[in-house]
Amino acid sequence: MIPPKAKSRLFDEWPDKYDRWFTTPIGAMVKRYETELVLDLLAPRPGEIILDVGCGTGVFTLDILTSGAHVIGLDVSLPMLRRALEKAGGYCFRIVLGDILDLPFPEGCFDRVVSVTALEFIEDGRGAIGELFRVTKKGGCIVAATLNRLSPWASRRAAQGRKKQTVFTEAIFRSPDELRSLASAEGVIRTAIHFLKEDDPNTAPGMERLGREKGLDTGAFLVARWEKDWGEG
Repeated sequence: MIPPKAKSRLFDEWPDKYDRWFTTPIGAMVKRYETELVLDLLAPRPGEIILDVGCGTGVFTLDILTSGAHVIGLDVSLPMLRRALEKAGGYCFRIVLGDILDLPFPEGCFDRVVSVTALEFIEDGRGAIGELFRVTKKGGCIVAATLNRLSPWASRRAAQGRKKQTVFTEAIFRSPDELRSLASAEGVIRTAIHFLKEDDPNTAPGMERLGREKGLDTGAFLVARWEKDWGEG
């Protein structure tokens, strides 16, 4: 396994490259569909306190902030957190340097908790989801998004990681069933991004619409939503 400090350094080098990808025609489309799915399942409301675990450069955080929610962004990379803070401008946003497996917050202090594409880098997925549940208020919801093992996108990233040292070298790609199994509560599973990186941006929307209409579980972006039952600790 890549040592935590080495993994953090890999992420530290990502801010510019990561943000640049979402400015390309296909990258912007990916962000649009991924954001729509995250917001649909998270359903943030004005005044709520939301924890964004693995917030990175704030690509998805900003859309949550526009709902009027108060957001705390947590990440292992300080450069990424600083970039997210710059983007947040006048929104109610705070940053915290921390680890998903040991969240520095008391139990039940957030209305909603979201984590987008952080689980790929956590071997103890069940422990990570357990932490997200722990800090969520009873009656609140947890949304976790990861890269789908059943998608060609994951296969390509894994192949790239085998050729040279990248953040994907030891990434863990999970299937819908594997993501579902990380929590004992019943969850809702959906996927997005049913087109490929090299596909024509003009035809990609049709491919995305068809994939959603068919309810395919092979979309590259895999998202689960759980509710924390009032009886849970």
